[in-house]
Amino acid sequence: MNNLDKLIEKFEKFPGVGARQAKRFAFHILRLNEKDTEDLAKLIESLKTNTKSCQSCQRFFSVNVVNDNYLCNICSDVNHDHSKLLVVASDNDITPIERSGIYDGLYFVLGGTAPLLESTSSSLRTKTLTAIIEERLKRDLSEIILAFAVNPDGENTDRYIISVIEPIIKNSAVIISHLGRGLSTGSELEYADPETIKNALVNRH
Repeated sequence: MNNLDKLIEKFEKFPGVGARQAKRFAFHILRLNEKDTEDLAKLIESLKTNTKSCQSCQRFFSVNVVNDNYLCNICSDVNHDHSKLLVVASDNDITPIERSGIYDGLYFVLGGTAPLLESTSSSLRTKTLTAIIEERLKRDLSEIILAFAVNPDGENTDRYIISVIEPIIKNSAVIISHLGRGLSTGSELEYADPETIKNALVNRH
């Protein structure tokens, strides 16, 4: 396999990218001038150094200084309501929620969904989630909001996460809520507009 085929194969592993798109990406890179190619390579390489996963919510964020206690700007902001925890499948889901301006609590990025044909998923950060919930129960945690896509995988993930966290909070006053009206069946959070997200959060149940 030559380098071009290897690059195409790498692109095919990207979410939502098929063989045809992967080839377009690869040939686009071949058409770039030398400076743009070098800039792209340096940018990709720098991501590993300058982008870290928040130790609390697990989302990726840019860091400017070396620090062993990596917390993103949301988790480190004292003005955010630390009594609320909103659980999403991926980093991309946080952006439309923040744009809606309606939610002022903290987040947790699960790292994916539990496919319908699987009762569990080893790739999900359930151990980290339960550890964070247990730690925040000692403080002022009052609500856990599950915000997954309105599709079979999202609904299966919702059921699975409830089964994981219910035993932890059963002796507490913490409530589990879900996004309400606003998101239509088949919708994914990352593609929802701010007004739709706002309505779904306001009408959570």
